[in-house]
Amino acid sequence: MNNRGPISKFMLEHYRHFNSATVVDAAQAYEKHLDEGKKMMITLAGAMSTAELGRSLAEIIRQDKVQIITCTGANLEEDIMNLVAHSHYERVPHYRDLTPQQEWDLLEKGLNRVTDTCIPEEEAFRRLQGHIYKIWKDAEENGERYFPHEFMYKLLLSGVLEQYYEIDPKNSWMLEAAKKNLPIVVPGWEDSTMGNIFASYVIKGELKASTMKSGIEYMAWLADWYTDNAEDKGIGFFQIGGGIAGDFPICVVPMLYQDMERTDTPFWSYFCQISDSTTSYGSYSGAVPNEKITWGKLGIDTPKFIVESDATIVAPLIFAYLLGW
Repeated sequence: MNNRGPISKFMLEHYRHFNSATVVDAAQAYEKHLDEGKKMMITLAGAMSTAELGRSLAEIIRQDKVQIITCTGANLEEDIMNLVAHSHYERVPHYRDLTPQQEWDLLEKGLNRVTDTCIPEEEAFRRLQGHIYKIWKDAEENGERYFPHEFMYKLLLSGVLEQYYEIDPKNSWMLEAAKKNLPIVVPGWEDSTMGNIFASYVIKGELKASTMKSGIEYMAWLADWYTDNAEDKGIGFFQIGGGIAGDFPICVVPMLYQDMERTDTPFWSYFCQISDSTTSYGSYSGAVPNEKITWGKLGIDTPKFIVESDATIVAPLIFAYLLGW
């Protein structure tokens, strides 16, 4: 404990029961998982990039405490939007009190609200659009196809966005991931803003849908990655939120075991979910970890944790513990 920073020491001293104790238990088990030479996947749902999780996640990536990320299309793009348009964001702390007319007024000002934060359409979406379209078009004309995150990596590594940087680039998890060429899986990318924009070009006949690799191709790629990296140890699964970011990648194990009949495939070897979704009927996000045993995702002995709390509070605390802060 002596070599840990003040955040970790505070957690160890005060987080002793209920959800707080689970936060510490999950962090310690994550650390043990890495110490045993196993790899970890982090999944990002919700709007964690707009919540500026990059302030801690980027360092997790730098220190090799995650080996693969699965995220929604929104989290893929919104970290870059925050990188290039942060000063144009508007915080609305009284968001619970807004009338429908006030919400409409935000729309008319080009401000799209995510809880207490408004993303500026012109400076964020449109600023990226012109540059990413050129990368899409160039790939198509060269007969090349890439995954959504690979196009974003090309955009970041080209340096064309550096003129717009409005935050310290060390706090952009996407920029750090691009530098490391960290594997990313982005299921359901089509429902993101950039996905909608890409679809609009397809509808107008300016791009072909096939230029963008699909979700099925992501699943096939992930099957190979899991097979190559799990060995007999399995991969850890640290799930922030729920939804497609969690359900899509976790299914790769039963697919390999049952559908591919690779019965030597190890289960996910660590599982933690941070979610404010209460246990409910038929819900993936609200399902307790043990339900995943029945689907062939987790084993009987897989360390399992569920923290029923706000991920914007809990995830930075666990990351801080892993970083020794």
